[in-house]
Amino acid sequence: MYRVLLVEDDPRLAELVTEYLSSYEFSVDLVTRGDTALEHFKQSQPDIVVLDLMLPGMDGMVVCRQIREQSEVPILILTAREDTYDEVSGLEQGADDFVNKPVQPRVLLARLRALLRRTQQKAAPDTRVLEFGGLRIMTNDRSVSWRGQPCVLSNTEYKLLLVLAEAAGRVLSRDELLKKMRGIEFDGLDRSIDNCISKLRKKFDDNLSEKIKTVWGEGYLFSPSAWN
Repeated sequence: MYRVLLVEDDPRLAELVTEYLSSYEFSVDLVTRGDTALEHFKQSQPDIVVLDLMLPGMDGMVVCRQIREQSEVPILILTAREDTYDEVSGLEQGADDFVNKPVQPRVLLARLRALLRRTQQKAAPDTRVLEFGGLRIMTNDRSVSWRGQPCVLSNTEYKLLLVLAEAAGRVLSRDELLKKMRGIEFDGLDRSIDNCISKLRKKFDDNLSEKIKTVWGEGYLFSPSAWN
């Protein structure tokens, strides 16, 4: 059984999700307020978190950031908000996936299973060091340095940079990037990858888009020779 911490103040949805997931390999622990979620998280030590954004007591974005500061547990944001800004912000705060309400229970189940599979695959220690000119990525502590100086990246920025660097010299489509990072397919509208690419370029002085190239109609390419 996997332990799910469900942070949701809608009683009808909470009951539906709890009943559905409990009929599979999940046990659900429900919290209805944002300001009590972190303490409950510490006590229950769940395997995965399903988190609403609009919560009494504390906004879900703040809860997401607090949990991520203490744990690498998978976090799925489930919300009625449809603003792309909220999705990007949630991912930057450390969420692993973002699902809009209403959601079919079977879709939620599939998303949770996908997140757990990815977490289990990452269980083995990763001690690789990836170096390209002035760029150095150390996977053991998820740190990045650029030209000898530490470079502070958000959780999403680090994941995207690592995925691109691992495929250096090869074009990755938005669909491939989303599948590797979040286990979902590109729907033709999601701009989170593009926004994150733009932020990475600014942090690595890539004004001409030479380090992370845009290949029109195909995707993005991490150029290994452009980081010297």
